Amino acid sequence: MRVLIAEDQTMLRAGLVSLLEAAGHVVVEAVGDGPALRAALARWDADVAIVDIRLPPSHTDEGLQAVLDARRARPGLPVLLFSQYVERLYVRELLTDRAGAVGYLLKDRVAHPLQFMDALTQVARGGTVLDPTVIDAMLTRSAARAPHDMLTSREREVLRLVAEGRSNAAIGAALHLGESATTKHITSIFDKLGLAPSPDDNRRVLAVLSYLDS
Repeated sequence: MRVLIAEDQTMLRAGLVSLLEAAGHVVVEAVGDGPALRAALARWDADVAIVDIRLPPSHTDEGLQAVLDARRARPGLPVLLFSQYVERLYVRELLTDRAGAVGYLLKDRVAHPLQFMDALTQVARGGTVLDPTVIDAMLTRSAARAPHDMLTSREREVLRLVAEGRSNAAIGAALHLGESATTKHITSIFDKLGLAPSPDDNRRVLAVLSYLDS
């Protein structure tokens, strides 16, 4: 993979470069502030970007805003947000374009480099990967806002794993379900949320969004 990195912490940025290069990937650019990220996104010579949400000069949301603008110009541009903070609004903004190819991991919860590399690969291939802590925060808020019983408890477990970017096989293994049972649960989720098959939409992303908004 060809990877763009935007991270203001020098040591972490260097560590990401070393990790990626050791795994055989090419780091096309490694920048440390918002303006440099915008310029790199405009040039876009990568397969995926790793972006910190809070970048100089203001350390608020320069990274996120640069990504949102870039994805408006190029829907589905693959980006993995790598942050210290759980920001529900940021996740929702990224998911509502329905294009997929987006991830959100928390820096202090990545337990192993392979976990990070797996998430990066999924995003580069068009998948969606959300940290479980981010999902929990969003689901808690959603439940408090409008409780509902549209989905069974098992379907909610399946949907949570879908939001984490798990494949059907991985979901089945985690919940001790067979392939047919896993497929049946996912199909039921799509049906209950009114998500008909469409060549233009990622139903797995829409399922997560629909549930969070319900």
